[in-house]
Amino acid sequence: MSDQPNGSPGVIPLNLTLGLAALVVIVAGMKAGSSLLVPLLLAVFIAVVCSAPIQWLNRKGLSLQLAVWLTLIVIGVLFSLMGLLLVNSFGTFAEALPGIQDKLQEYYVGLLDGLAGTGLAIDPDRMAGLLDIDQLGAMIPSLLGELGNLLVQSVMVSLLVVFMLFETLHFRDKVSRALANPAPSLERFSEFSETLKRYLAVKTLVSLATGALVWVACLLVGVDFPFLWAVLAFALNFIPNIGSAIAAIPPVLLLLVSPEGGMLEALLLAGAYLGINFLLGNIVEPRLMGRALGLSTLVAFLSLVVWGWIFGTAGLLLSVVLTMTLKIALDSHPQTRWIAHLLGPGDAGQGGSPQRPLAERVAEEKARREEPPQE
Repeated sequence: MSDQPNGSPGVIPLNLTLGLAALVVIVAGMKAGSSLLVPLLLAVFIAVVCSAPIQWLNRKGLSLQLAVWLTLIVIGVLFSLMGLLLVNSFGTFAEALPGIQDKLQEYYVGLLDGLAGTGLAIDPDRMAGLLDIDQLGAMIPSLLGELGNLLVQSVMVSLLVVFMLFETLHFRDKVSRALANPAPSLERFSEFSETLKRYLAVKTLVSLATGALVWVACLLVGVDFPFLWAVLAFALNFIPNIGSAIAAIPPVLLLLVSPEGGMLEALLLAGAYLGINFLLGNIVEPRLMGRALGLSTLVAFLSLVVWGWIFGTAGLLLSVVLTMTLKIALDSHPQTRWIAHLLGPGDAGQGGSPQRPLAERVAEEKARREEPPQE
């Protein structure tokens, strides 16, 4: 029997099977090494965001090494101040937690009495088993432990960012010496890094704007610990679809049970969260990124499930960022560009032909948006 040629139908299922098997091995390896990969991924994304001001300072006349040091000093000071404010706010919140817990218990008992007064058959003991306030309060020490672990990992992430930024100073020279024909590889890497840098910069700026607007809204409504809720809104804004809703729950509940709050104030704060996320998430962010840097709704939700299962809470925060990184990497190579198009929103009219590189489509869309309106 003669062997089948490479283009025969029998080879395609074999290649597909091998590809799926390799994917299973890769996913299992990432899940097993999540404790090592999560700090590494965070460091990579922070280094990519930090490279933008470094290049800007270099264009202004500073040397690359001096630009790296100046950027690291400024970012270190900002993060230190933010960390001190966050620790102070969280410490005050932890001290006020017993009083908040008592208020929640009173609202809980009043709700059960009100339901029983309407004639509904409510078993208080069974409802208490479903919603145990003491059990919710017991989650606070574990949450504090997670925050302590996060602070320890932040030191490791900071060191990785420093080494990565200095390593990028000589990366192109190393690739040029390592490869016989480095031009195609450097071109694809430049396309990938520039597109990823733009995506991360836009996402970070939108998240910062979300946190700032939430801080202002909390101050205006009068909820306690506004800086804590602003940082929570900034972090959870990276989680698609459900992150903004989760960020709104603690301050709304706190305002509902606080003496200076009430139902009207809680509804106003919830409406402010809804308006902020609708404005930034559905109008500003798509306009800044364009459809070429978008994901379909199904892919965004599946990325939340898959990366959350692999990396846990960090995977939920980085789900869209990781999927967009994968999409940009696939789009930078002609043989895998079709997969990147499948991950996108599917509107070719906005982003151009899917066969063109993503960086070209993004540049064209940016130029089209910046054109002055014709009279």
